[in-house]
This record gives sequence, C-alpha cells and structure tokens, in this order.
Amino acid sequence: MASKLGYYDALGVSRDASQDEIKRAFRKLAFKYHPDRNKRPDAEERFKEVSEAYAVLSDPEKRRQYDAQGFEGIKKQYRQEDIFNRRTFHNVFSEFGFNADDLFNRIFGGGFTFQQDQPRTPHGRDLQAQMEITLEQAAFGTELAVTLPRLTRCNKCDGSGVERGSHLMTCPKCNGTGTIEHEAVSGFIVIISCDRCNGRGKIAEKACKVCRGNGLKERRVRLQVKVPPGIDNGDHLVLRGQGEDGPYGGPPGDFYVMIRIKPHQYLIRRGMDLIYEANINFAQATLGAEIRVPTLTSERAVHVPPGTQCGTILRLRGEGMNSSHGRGDELVHINVHVPEKLTPKERELMEELAKEFEAEELSRRHWRR
Repeated sequence: MASKLGYYDALGVSRDASQDEIKRAFRKLAFKYHPDRNKRPDAEERFKEVSEAYAVLSDPEKRRQYDAQGFEGIKKQYRQEDIFNRRTFHNVFSEFGFNADDLFNRIFGGGFTFQQDQPRTPHGRDLQAQMEITLEQAAFGTELAVTLPRLTRCNKCDGSGVERGSHLMTCPKCNGTGTIEHEAVSGFIVIISCDRCNGRGKIAEKACKVCRGNGLKERRVRLQVKVPPGIDNGDHLVLRGQGEDGPYGGPPGDFYVMIRIKPHQYLIRRGMDLIYEANINFAQATLGAEIRVPTLTSERAVHVPPGTQCGTILRLRGEGMNSSHGRGDELVHINVHVPEKLTPKERELMEELAKEFEAEELSRRHWRR
C-alpha cells in the first residue's frame, strides 16, 4: 500500500463520514495535489495517497473491509488493479478539466495494469450473506453450508449469449469500443459503458433463447464456508470466485459473508477474553468456597478465597477465545449478593454476628487508646 496515513486521515474526514463528504474531500485534495498544479516534491505521493483512500472508502464493501481489518484486510482481499479503477475516477477528474487518461498513465501507469482502451468483459456480481454462529463456533472455528441463487454460465451457449448457428457482430451504438461519450451538466465529456452491449463492444446477431443473450442462467448452488477460530462479530469472510459468473464468459465475482455471533447464555466476550459474572453469598465470600463456573467446553471448579471482596476478578488462564495467535482467558467477576429478605433464623444469626462485629470494633477502639 502507498498510504502512510489511515484512509480517513488521508482525506481529513471522520470514520462516520457520508459518501458525499468523502467525495468532496477527495475532489478538494486531488485538485490541491495534482502534479501539474503542485510542484512540491511530495505532491505526487500525496495525490496517490488520497486517490487510494478514495478508491477504498468510496466502495461500500472495501470500506467495510477496511473498517473491520484495516490495511491488512485490504492487502489480503484486493490487488492494486482492484483498488485503482480508472473508470471510477474518470468522472471526478473530468469535472476539474483534467485529462484523466493522461493522469493515470503518468502517475499509475508504471505500477498498474489498465486495459480500458479495449472493451473488457465485465466481472460477475459479488454476492453477500449474513451467517449467525455460536460463541463456541467463533472460538474454535466451524464449517457452514449455505444455499443461494446464483447466476452461472448458460449451458446452451457456453456463456457467449449467442444462439447456435449465429455469430457476434460489432455493436452499432459504440462501434465496438464498449464505451460512449456523455456530456455532463458541467459541460465536460464523461465516458460511460455502452448500454447496448454492456461494455462488450459486440452484440449477438441472434441472442440465445435460454439466457436471452446475457450468457447467464440462475441456479441454486450450495457453498461451504470455513469459519476460522477467533472470528469476531461483524467480521467478513471472502470466498474468491464464488459470486455470480461474469456476463459473456467474464470472470466471476466474490461471495462475502458477514458473521454475527449469538449472545451466550453465561459468557460475554471482550476481545480474546471471556467474562463470567459469579454471584456468591456473604457467607461464601467470608469463609471461602468452591463454585462451579461454565466455560466454552464444560465447567470448572473455582476456589473463592476467604475474605473475597465484591468486584474481585479470578482468572482462568487459557479458557477464553481461541485463535492463531493463542488463547485468551476467562475472567470470573465476583459479585457478593446481599439478601433483601431474611428468615427468622437468618435474622437471629445475623444479629448475633452484628453483636460480635460491634464487640470487636469496641475492642479495637479501646486498644488504640
């Protein structure tokens, strides 16, 4: 990654900024650091930095991935070609009167592969799903099965969209370029994908009767999702190439799974540690006791020392969440329960105890004199 600052810091916006705020911030900074306008030595690097930040934060899925896992999540999930999309920025730069093609060729051309001059077969649509798991499954990992409808390559035309015996012909609307020019309100020319051929540059002389020319047919598919140990609530998993197939034989999209963890009956997660609230009575706190504490796998006997105060934390090492980085602990929070109502026998005993405490206090006062 080129960015030295976090993406939000690079654009000078808050983490809850709207898409309009992000776009306005990017436009302002792109104008400020444009290499033809700003001759400072670091201007080009700052231009790349804000461009990368905008590329990620302007895409809802990339932004969610960045919010959840930071730079590392972006590095693992996306190549540079996926982050820097020439067409994404074309509209923004055109509004400034910049030559977007020249700008990208000069600044990003050496390290990025753009093939926009030729029509590109579009990627398939990404799919998303939300899956709910238990705390135990989050701790130790699991494998889930999901069935969903997905557009896959048409068997009859093998994804070409062309009826057998027919052929492809040059799109008459874009003349085979896959793009058309559109004059924006500001007067600048914006290049958009041709709506007749969907950016393909060609159309079928006779469209396939099964898929109606788009090369795709909906089918229900069953996917296996491997959930790694230590996953947290709101984390995303990505199954590369498991989205919908691309039109006309294009590459498939990806399948994104957002994980939700069900609340546990007894345990509360805090990072890699687990919290258990243990309620004991006054006698147990005073005399000490052995209590049973639930864990992710079973339950354990825990010794409460005599004289334990309310708010004491007892640590069970290695009983927390599991991950590739190790195992967390379970923290037992001790709460001393004071009864609101007493039986006659309990009251009699407590009054005797109160007298003993009072006599002990008087004795200490006398000794201090």
